[in-house]
Amino acid sequence: MQKYTGKLAVLYQGQGDSLPFQRLAEKLNVPLYQVINDDCPESFFLTWRDGSLKLLDKELLKKGGLVVDIEPRNGEQRSWPAPKQGPLAQALGRKTRTVIDATTGWGQDSLHIFRMGYELLCIERSPVMAELLFDGFRRLAEQDWMQSLNLQPPRLINGNAIELFTALAFQPDCIYLDPMFPPKRKKSALAKKSMVVLRDLLGDDQDKEELFAAAVKAAGKRVVVKSPDYAEPLGGKPNESYQGKLIRYDVYFKD
Repeated sequence: MQKYTGKLAVLYQGQGDSLPFQRLAEKLNVPLYQVINDDCPESFFLTWRDGSLKLLDKELLKKGGLVVDIEPRNGEQRSWPAPKQGPLAQALGRKTRTVIDATTGWGQDSLHIFRMGYELLCIERSPVMAELLFDGFRRLAEQDWMQSLNLQPPRLINGNAIELFTALAFQPDCIYLDPMFPPKRKKSALAKKSMVVLRDLLGDDQDKEELFAAAVKAAGKRVVVKSPDYAEPLGGKPNESYQGKLIRYDVYFKD
């Protein structure tokens, strides 16, 4: 697994057992701090708070931090399986059963896809985001409704999807891509804090075209690309396109 170095450290502030913090810092090959001061060169910190692994920047140190949210978003139903409705479900397709989310990020689209009853495999190449996702899926597995229905959370692999596509044990009906596009404006008051932090931490996806080409080869029936509405279609003119609020789902069928 690729080790992350650079902008990140693990923060242990004396609450609970320090061993998980030490192991996480060693796994990611980053420093472990007990106190953050102005001399710390890192901008981002992983720490456990309130039973969750959280990502903080220096603005969030005294606040709650960012966490993989396992609760449905506004407008999403809590039932399982939730109805396959809305532009995302339309893009994925009625006959689709198996989906790979190759750019899982904060996992919000993955969790929506999972709640709609699709068989889902998640891929995330950032070791930092993978740790946050593993923690989120762990909390999801502990939910009463998950246990009463005997459900398992989505499977998650930390790695580069372009490489992993060549060694898949199955051919998914659909591969879902949500790469990071450059923002329309350098600064946007509308940008969510989670996306601002993610972009600052990881940068834009510079290999979007290569990822799309690999997905087309690996998918069984279709590739779905989520894009901001101002962006050009990643794979040229799509076969279908479904419009959401400020976003677009472009669908490319396999021949």
